Amino acid sequence: MQKILRVLIIIAMLITAYLLVLAWQKDYANVPATSADAVTPSVSTSTTGADIPTSTGTGTSDIPAATASATTDVPSSEVGGENTNAKQGALINVTTDRYQIKIDPVGGDVVYAALRNYNATLDSKNPFVLLENSGQRVYVAQSGLIGPNGIDTPAGRAKYSYQSDNYVMQPGQKKLEVPLTYKQEDGVTITKTFTFTEGKYPISVNYNINNTSGKAWNGQLFAQLKRDSSKDPGMADKGAISMATYLGGAWGTPDDDYNKLKFKDFNDGDLKAASDKGWVGIVQHYFVSAWTPQNFTGQFFSREKAGDHFIGMNSEQFMVPAAKQKDITATLYAGPKDQDSLLEVAPGLNKTVDYGFLWPISKVLFAVLEGIHKVIGNWGWSIIALTLLVKLALMWFSNKSYYSMAKMRAIAPRLQALKEEHGDDRMKMSQEMMAIYKEEQVNPMAGCLPILLQMPIFLALYWVLVESIELRHAPWILWIQDLSSMDPWFILPMLMGASMFAQQMFSPQPTDPMQAKVMRFLPIIFTLFMLFFPAGLVLYWTVNNLFTMAQQYIVNKKVEREQREKAARTAG
Repeated sequence: MQKILRVLIIIAMLITAYLLVLAWQKDYANVPATSADAVTPSVSTSTTGADIPTSTGTGTSDIPAATASATTDVPSSEVGGENTNAKQGALINVTTDRYQIKIDPVGGDVVYAALRNYNATLDSKNPFVLLENSGQRVYVAQSGLIGPNGIDTPAGRAKYSYQSDNYVMQPGQKKLEVPLTYKQEDGVTITKTFTFTEGKYPISVNYNINNTSGKAWNGQLFAQLKRDSSKDPGMADKGAISMATYLGGAWGTPDDDYNKLKFKDFNDGDLKAASDKGWVGIVQHYFVSAWTPQNFTGQFFSREKAGDHFIGMNSEQFMVPAAKQKDITATLYAGPKDQDSLLEVAPGLNKTVDYGFLWPISKVLFAVLEGIHKVIGNWGWSIIALTLLVKLALMWFSNKSYYSMAKMRAIAPRLQALKEEHGDDRMKMSQEMMAIYKEEQVNPMAGCLPILLQMPIFLALYWVLVESIELRHAPWILWIQDLSSMDPWFILPMLMGASMFAQQMFSPQPTDPMQAKVMRFLPIIFTLFMLFFPAGLVLYWTVNNLFTMAQQYIVNKKVEREQREKAARTAG
C-alpha cells in the first residue's frame, strides 16, 4: 500500500507540474505577437461604413443593431450635422495622472489608452498600452447612440466638434471633463462628456440629449469593446515558454457575478443577460476593460465579425420629449486588475483576478502576503516571510510526519533484515513489519502528509503570483527583478533542485530499487519544470525546502537520541 501511494503521489506531482506549464494554453491565441512598446495609434480615415477603420475592413459591422420598438414610425434624423472643428484624421489627446488617452472625434471612441503607472515591459520606458487601433492590434472602446433618431448609423458615425484637441489634468485637479458636441439638423444637441477622476481608472461617459426640436427624440445607447485576435501584450516579457492566462470575454451581474465567454463562443448567442448594475468586458493578463451601466438597464451582447470580436451592452430605447433633455451614462474601466478598484466599479468585476478552483486558499495567501509587504516593503522578502508563516501553521502536522519518517529511517536496518530473513514469504514479512510499526508507533504513510499539505498551497500561490498585478515587475534582489516571471539566469531553480536533493538525504530511502531510482531523479525533473515557473514560486519552494531540512534535522536528532536511550535501556 505504501509503495502504491508513493508512486501515485509522484505521478500526481509530475502531472501537476506538467499541467502548470501548459495551463490554459488552449485559451492562448495562436497569432503573431504585437509590440508592447507601440505608442502611435492609427486614426480614422473614413466616416462611412465602420465607425473606426479595421484591418479587415468590416464595413458596417461595428454598429450593433438597434432594438425594435413601437416608435418605428418616427423618422430617423440625418447623420450629418454641425461639426465646426473636427479635423480629418485628428485625435483628441487626454493626459491624466493615470492615463494617456486618445479619443477619435468620429464616433467619440477611445482608440488609445496607455497606463502611465505601468511599464510596457520590465526594461521599457514606455507605458503599457491597453487599448489601441494600430496596424498590429485593434482593441478599442466604442460607444454611441443608435435607434430611430440615433447619430450612429450604418451610413456613418457622428463627427463631434470639440473645444480643444489636448486636455491635461493639472496637479491637484480632482476632475477633468472632455466634452464633445454634435448638433443634429433638426435642432437636437448631443453632448458626449468624458469625465476623468484623479487617482481613479473608471471613466464616466455621459450623453446629454437636449431636444430643442418640435418632436420627440428616440434612441438608445450602445457601449462595446472591439478586439481582434492578436496576442496578449501583457505576456510580452514572460519568456519564450510562458504560461498563458485567460484572454477573452467576461461578464457579470449581481446574481451571477463572474462568467467567462471565450472569443470562439462570441457568435453562439449565449450572452443574453441584462442588468442595471452588471458589467461586460474583455480580460487579459493583469488588465481588464469593461463597460458598466449607470442609470439604465444594459442588455448584454456578443458577436464576431470578420475576425473582430465585439462584447458590450445596449440600453433600452428611451424617448426625450420636445423641449426636454435627458442624460444617460455608462462607465468605462480600462486598467489593472486591482481587486479593490474593481470591486468599487461593479459586483464581481474583482473576480477577473482569477485564482482558479483554489481561490479560497489564494485569497488568504494574497491577503497575508499583502499585509507582510506593507511592513517589509519588498515582495521577495515578503514571500520568504510567508513561507515561514506557512511552515509554522503546518508545524504540528509536519512534526508528526517527520517524526514518523525519522523512525522509519531508524528502523530501516531491522526492516532490511526482516526482508532477508523471510525472503519471498510476503505475508509473513508483512505481518512482522506491521508488528514493528506498532511497536515503534510508526505510520509509514505519514511521510506523504507534507506533500499533500503543501501541494494545494503551492498551486494557490502560483495563481497569486500569476494573477496579482501587485507582483508584476516586482523585484527582489540582485538579478531577480520580476518575481512574476521566470529566473533569467536559472539560478533559483538550480538552488531549488540542490535543496530538494539534500532534503532527500534526511528522508528514509525506499526499499524498492525502482522506487528509489525514481526518487533520485525527482529533483532533476522538478528542476527542469521549475526553470519556467515564476521566480517568486521557485523562491517559495526553495525556502520551504531549507526550512524543511532544518526541521527534519532537529527531529532526526531527537529520534536518534530516543533510539540510543532505548537501546541503552534494553542493554541494561
